[in-house]
Amino acid sequence: MPKIIYNKYDKGLITELPVAEFQGRIVVVLSATEARRAVDYLLSCPLLGLDTETRPSFKRGQQHKVALLQVATEDTCFLFRLNYTGLTADIIRLLEDTSVAKIGLSWHDDLNALHRLGNFTPGFFIDIQDHVRELGIEDLSLQKIYANLFGQKISKRQQLSNWEADVLNDKQKLYAATDAWACINIYKEITRLKQSGDYELIIKEEPHEASVSEER
Repeated sequence: MPKIIYNKYDKGLITELPVAEFQGRIVVVLSATEARRAVDYLLSCPLLGLDTETRPSFKRGQQHKVALLQVATEDTCFLFRLNYTGLTADIIRLLEDTSVAKIGLSWHDDLNALHRLGNFTPGFFIDIQDHVRELGIEDLSLQKIYANLFGQKISKRQQLSNWEADVLNDKQKLYAATDAWACINIYKEITRLKQSGDYELIIKEEPHEASVSEER
């Protein structure tokens, strides 16, 4: 039986879905030495999921720099606290690597933000938004895409928390790791569906405005 997916997923249905959470190991990286070991490990893996977090600003004109780079494998996620480390030589080595596919969502924006911390030439990056359209999916948010493909909810409750806090709490760490790990899951499922064709796309039309005229 083919998988049913939708061109547009009803956001109202997401609330009732079971929550998807990363179940693996989470490692916080606070120094250049730790970053070197983490990057060595990550570049030995076949596929990586990436995301970033920035402290939210609630004042007009104020903009903070990227505070966190999260990089996940299927069972381990490293949280690079860039507000402590900056872009070390090894983090730049990771970002410039051309051998390991790094999966993200809306990565053009993330890369622009990372460039505010230092210069680097982006390596092998794949943006989910460029590929999900090939299935006919029009939603571009991580939460809607994940719900559409897996029937599970990615919680966004920690999105506006303080990512420059002295110590990240467990909820922040789990949120950050889940977002990066989810990118791997989405990419693998998109690839599987494109190769197998084992899906049915349901088109949800935009509701038409009710006619104000009456038959006479």
